[in-house]
Amino acid sequence: MNPYQDEILRYQEEAEEDFDNYDEDSLDEDIDDQYLDLMEDSYDPMDYGYSHYNRSALGKIDPNDRTLTVVVKNEGTAAAEAILFGGNEGAGQATGVTVTVEESSHNEVREESKSNPFKIQGMKMSVSNALQFDNVLKLTRRSATGSVETRVYQPRNATSPQNLNSGLIDDHSFEAEVTGQDSIRFTVNAGTTAVFTFTIKARANMANLLKGRSVAEVSRAPRTTGLPQIDLLQERNRQRRLQQRKIAQLRAKRRRLKSRR
Repeated sequence: MNPYQDEILRYQEEAEEDFDNYDEDSLDEDIDDQYLDLMEDSYDPMDYGYSHYNRSALGKIDPNDRTLTVVVKNEGTAAAEAILFGGNEGAGQATGVTVTVEESSHNEVREESKSNPFKIQGMKMSVSNALQFDNVLKLTRRSATGSVETRVYQPRNATSPQNLNSGLIDDHSFEAEVTGQDSIRFTVNAGTTAVFTFTIKARANMANLLKGRSVAEVSRAPRTTGLPQIDLLQERNRQRRLQQRKIAQLRAKRRRLKSRR
């Protein structure tokens, strides 16, 4: 082979080894990828703090089995506090306030969270009266020793194209851990109904111990927003990430084969 061609190939191989994202796409497409990365919820298990696990050991959450629809109603004549989750404390609801879970029951979710905690990524909140959004959500963690940690979330701070609907807020960045210690508390205005749609991105499944598997399970599919243009962009970006990962694996395999020669 021509020595000049050999030298060119050598430089190309060094560049590929130094930059795993090396590709022949144009600069415009690279910029487009960066834009899509900002829009996509990253559902790579390694990004969730599970880097000490083997990727193949992690369980997978069925995309159709990661939603909780929580309906909160205040049929009383005065504003009252509602409590979501909080399995350990098991506090009752105020007079006139009811909390139900469409997929099962609030009591079942409370009991399951004690042994199989989960993490929420993304929330849709719809209300019968937009003034309900003025009331903050208090994410509270209470221990058996009496210590209490509280974080405050203001629904009106959420931004989304769907928020043009005055009675709906869609916040893809909302996060909350739900264990037996955790609860979400907020004031419900009189005669108001609030519906929460939570998306589970990670959870513990203790039944996996019986199968010799990791108890950690994660969702590998992006959260659906309901807006076709965004969902299509997320799926396109996910497919490109998978393709880039395969390319990186092939290059790593090629480097290992060369080192054995």
